Amino acid sequence: MIVHLRSAGFFGIEALPIEVEVDVAHRGFAGAMVVGLPDAAVKESLERVRSALGNAGYQFPRYKTVVNLAPADLRKEGPIFDLPIALGVIFANGEVVPEHIADYLVMGELALDGRTRPVKGVLSAAMLAKRDGARGIIVPAANAVEASVVAGLDVIPVVDLTQAVGFLSGDLPIEPVSVDLASIFESSSQYDCDFADVRGQENVKRAIIVAAGGGHNVLLVGPPGSGKTMLAKRLPTILPPLNLEESLETTRIHSVSGKLRTGSALLATRPVRSPHHSASTPAMVGGGSIPQAGEVSLAHHGILFLDEFPEFTRNCLEALRQPLEDGSVTIARAHTTVQFPASFMLVAAMNPCPCGYFTDPRKACRCTSPQIDKYLARISGPLLDRIDIHMEVPAVSFADLRGKQDGTPSSEMRRQVLAARLRQRQRFGDGAVMTNARMTSKLLRAHTALDAAGESVLKQAMTELGLSARAHDKVLRVARTIADLADADAIHADHVSEAIHYRRLDRQL
Repeated sequence: MIVHLRSAGFFGIEALPIEVEVDVAHRGFAGAMVVGLPDAAVKESLERVRSALGNAGYQFPRYKTVVNLAPADLRKEGPIFDLPIALGVIFANGEVVPEHIADYLVMGELALDGRTRPVKGVLSAAMLAKRDGARGIIVPAANAVEASVVAGLDVIPVVDLTQAVGFLSGDLPIEPVSVDLASIFESSSQYDCDFADVRGQENVKRAIIVAAGGGHNVLLVGPPGSGKTMLAKRLPTILPPLNLEESLETTRIHSVSGKLRTGSALLATRPVRSPHHSASTPAMVGGGSIPQAGEVSLAHHGILFLDEFPEFTRNCLEALRQPLEDGSVTIARAHTTVQFPASFMLVAAMNPCPCGYFTDPRKACRCTSPQIDKYLARISGPLLDRIDIHMEVPAVSFADLRGKQDGTPSSEMRRQVLAARLRQRQRFGDGAVMTNARMTSKLLRAHTALDAAGESVLKQAMTELGLSARAHDKVLRVARTIADLADADAIHADHVSEAIHYRRLDRQL
């Protein structure tokens, strides 16, 4: 007897339909096998299924059993097929007669005693089930909340194999899980830090408002203890809140990568990824024999914070150039090419020299000029060109540290950012470009016209600083954001001057 069940596999962050076919021959010698290009974890599922069946009170077939995962030319990986295989074996063996097996997509890992364990990629699988017209999806109870964010789909939580069999046979009705998305966003989109904690550094906060207002990449340069990390980690508190579409896309990436916390429904706050400077290139941009998302994709719609920027390997830093430019990363292998979304704000922090005290008036720098030049040269010109704002973060004075007045709070900074983002949304509409930092060359020409004074300031900067064509465009994009923050339709000379001021490393190099 042959039984067919619906399940899902993954290609990048996309879920693909997989049909689990189980044939119990009821003749010939005993034996079981899985075909359909399974990896080691899928091949091992037969042993988990065998133990789970026995401990749950079911019998593993004494005849030849073949499990086929179709389509056969797509690589299958992970333990997500344990539950559909076990159900297929039970039904194909004739122990239980299913009633509506074709209406549900099934996925889940099994423990040896028949309990279900959470798996990754459930959100993408639920979206696939909805797209393919399935009535619902059967998942481990720990994944049910994650799947339930897909509207119009019955999410059936099961804690063990027996529950799944009972539901599909019609003997055990299970109430679908549902969630209130509005309450999830309200309760989860809170931050436990604030820019008011940062004393002084008001000029740097202004640069961060500009960066957040236009979605610009930013590099903070300053001595140790000047507050670079504090500033970077508070930047999400002034960014616009995630909308549902952004939240779903970001959550899918984390879910497929196994980074979503068990029991979570959605990422309601913008992700902040802070990889250590020892991270490898595949860890940063993604890779592996079966391509997996890297840090740039996990930071999608959020922030990638790279502390000790020059300490990352040259290959790792250069690999950032494509995702910074395109908002996605393409991983090519001999037999496949996978594209992961990677639209993020890069926030990098570095010392001005190897010892860190080149710009600190309180401590003497021990580095020679060649050492400083060699240190700064670890960041290539093409990568530096892709960072819109370079800002010096000075050491904090004693008066600021001991002052009784808090710094500018996140609420005030966020008000300015949201006002600037609203102007951009009105300017660009609902297209692919949402911020000034993502303006195409055509949009740049249309929305960054300069008056005579602005042209003169920009020409002088291009001549004296030797700015590249890309740096020229970055200055115009930042100037457009500064004008938006000032609620100005036209870009004036002072807006251009401030934007040029933020090219700190261009001035030094």
